[in-house]
Amino acid sequence: MLIRLGYEIAIECPQPTPVISVLEIHKDRQKDIKRQTRVLTSPSTPSHVYEDRYGNSCRRFLAPAGGFRILYDAVIEDSGEPDETNLQAGETPIEELPDDVIGSLLASRYCETDHLGNLAWNLFGQTPAGWARVQAIADYVHDRLSFGYGYARHTRTAAQAHEERVGVCRDFAHLAITLCRCMNIPARYVNGYLGDIGVPPDPAPMDFNAWFEAFLGGKWYTFDARHNVPRIGRVVVARGRDATDVPLLHSFGPHSLTTFKVWTYEQESHPAKPPYHGVDRTVGAHMIA
Repeated sequence: MLIRLGYEIAIECPQPTPVISVLEIHKDRQKDIKRQTRVLTSPSTPSHVYEDRYGNSCRRFLAPAGGFRILYDAVIEDSGEPDETNLQAGETPIEELPDDVIGSLLASRYCETDHLGNLAWNLFGQTPAGWARVQAIADYVHDRLSFGYGYARHTRTAAQAHEERVGVCRDFAHLAITLCRCMNIPARYVNGYLGDIGVPPDPAPMDFNAWFEAFLGGKWYTFDARHNVPRIGRVVVARGRDATDVPLLHSFGPHSLTTFKVWTYEQESHPAKPPYHGVDRTVGAHMIA
């Protein structure tokens, strides 16, 4: 299966502003890219890429004063298989976890395990350990929160999402991650592309999505508390403790978002589709996550 994906993002800066984008397809999927443009900017601006502590590719720009636009388009090969399911995957005792996984048990900016620990054990302490427990957490979050783009707030934490019972995909991920960590199951935040492939089209405009991975049976597995069904065509962009680590754009100074368009669809099913069919959204934000 071939998936076409890409984005067009524009910001307005009152003065020259350093910006870091975390928008590159993850190195795990680079080998699957069949065609891609280079990252284009308008006006043309030098940039360079570095790898952060989590293995994500980050691109540094100095955005000029005024409008600044970033564009990218690619075709990537995908297996067409849904997310892997392993009902027999068990929990790994903490003392046996790999050193690089231990950090995914700890509290982070949006995942306050100290606030939700008692709740988690009351809800899931009697649930069978392993896959069944993580799925029970995903089920709970899926039922607890109502999704809506109008609910987006970049300061909302997992505990606040639980209390308010609303959110966007990052809030679903943060709450599920926090509950997993409370139960001593390593969990990490993931963002990337997820189109409506193998499911009825969503009338809402496409966007980058956030989901989470849990460490079970010695490996990381994908879970998605928002959609809560195995999906086809996920393309990972970045992983981290939570959205703090992997904002799509981070500016070191004020900016306003003037355009945000994302496309991701099966190439063969839309041969005549234009590169995007999203919408423009204007917000004021220091960090787009």
